[in-house]
Parts: sequence; C-alpha cells; structure tokens
Amino acid sequence: MTSGLFHRAEAVGAQLPPLLVAAERVAATVSQGVHGRRRVGPGETFWQYRRYQPGDSTQRIDWRLSARSRHVFLRQTEWEAAQSVWLWRDASSSMDYRSRTSWPTKGDRADLLLLALASLLARGGEHIALLGDDRGPAPGRTALKRMAASLERGSVSDESLPRPAPLPRFATLVIIGDLLAPLEDLAATVAAFARQGVSGHILQVLDPAEETLPFAGRVRFLGTEGEGEALIGRVENVRPAYVAAMAAHRAGVARIARAAGWSFAQHHTARPAEAALLALYLALSIPR
Repeated sequence: MTSGLFHRAEAVGAQLPPLLVAAERVAATVSQGVHGRRRVGPGETFWQYRRYQPGDSTQRIDWRLSARSRHVFLRQTEWEAAQSVWLWRDASSSMDYRSRTSWPTKGDRADLLLLALASLLARGGEHIALLGDDRGPAPGRTALKRMAASLERGSVSDESLPRPAPLPRFATLVIIGDLLAPLEDLAATVAAFARQGVSGHILQVLDPAEETLPFAGRVRFLGTEGEGEALIGRVENVRPAYVAAMAAHRAGVARIARAAGWSFAQHHTARPAEAALLALYLALSIPR
C-alpha cells in the first residue's frame, strides 16, 4: 500500500464515530454465523429445496430434481420485501451504572447493541430508523452513519421508556434498556404500539450486580434518577428478598412481551455483546 493511499484510508476511518467502528466490528463477527433475514415468500430469488407435502401447489415442484430422487421436491423463493425497523434504547441516568470498571455501563452496551443490530439490518437491505428521530426509515450506510451520529450526540430522548408514536402497520420496533420502570408503564407502552399492528422485540440490559446484589455489610445505595438513598446495615440479610423481587420483575416484563406477541431476552454487561446481538437478530428473522 502506498503512503498516500494509506493516509487517505486513515483519514476516511477517522471520520467514523468510534461507536460505529465498534458496532460494525461486532456486527461483522455475528454476520459470519448467519445468512441474513431470509424467509419463504413471494420473490424471484431461489432460497432452498424442501420435500413436497400434501396441499402444496404442484406448480412449485422442481421436476428435474424430483426425477433424480425418490422424493418430490419444491423450489422455495426468498421473501424480498424490505421491512421498516425502528430502534430505541434507554438513555436515562440509570443506564450509566456499572458495578465494575472492567465492564461497560448499561448505556454503552445498549448503544453498541443497537448500532450493531442496525449494521446487520442495513446489510440485509432493511430500512432502519431511531424512534424519536424526525427522519423516517432509510436503507444503507447513510442511515447507519446518521444513526451513529445521533447516538454520539445524545440527541434522542433520555426517557426510560419510548413515547408511543404512530408507526407504519407491520413495522418492527426494538426496545433496548434496563426495563426497571414500573411494569404498568411498560405494559401501557407496549400495548400502544401493539394496537398499531407493530411487532416488537424487547432486550433487557442489566449489570450482573443488579440481579444478584453481591455486596456485604453496611452499604449506602444512591438512586440514579432522583429516588433518594437507602442505608442498609447488612445487605446479605435483604439479598433473598431483593433477588426474588428482581426475578418477579423480569417475569413481568416477559409476560408483557408475550401478551403482545413480542419476544423478550435479557443480557448482562459482563457477557460478550455478540451473543445478545445474534439472539436478537435471529428473533427478528422469525415472522410474527
């Protein structure tokens, strides 16, 4: 590589926000293990063969392949319609928490997952947008860079739940956050979108300490969003009740998602981002 080309390449790379660089690295790792959001449906692109089943249209039989086999096979084509996917992440103060400096904050991990998912979707030809951004969904890297810039500037809502907004019917909404808001508020938010015919996916991002309360002795806890503070003499004495309450809250979030026909998953910041991204991307690939 010539010196001039090297410097030009570095200059181009320097223009990308660090968050976008990290997100695309994660997305590239995940994309090696999946084959896109392909599904059966109207289209002209061949996807796969499958065995004929009673009730299938005989017009889709591949007679050449069937003649070489003891079975009858159909040709399946790929569903090619681009989908509008709206992404939202919690940017409230509670997302700034981390119990170890070696782990990312919940907010940093949520931003990374959102943008990495957007990168995968953009590669698949989907139209993507940040919920709360005045600009509508758009395809490709232009939309991805625009999204990264919005996240870097913090120019989207810092509320703990997304505000209900009109979305196109059959759109998809992805909500990423700690989901520690009251369950009745979350239920109202999800129901407002579900009534519009929007499908959804909820990813709860937590620091491991928020579920296990691994502290001991006398500890002062400070609220991150104006809840005040609490001084507990022996944390280990309240741990069982706390863990049970967190488990009940998580079950409530899952129940709300299930009632709307949405998916729900949980991710801890101590774990690799790739695992959560792959699960979320595959969940988006399942028609609902």
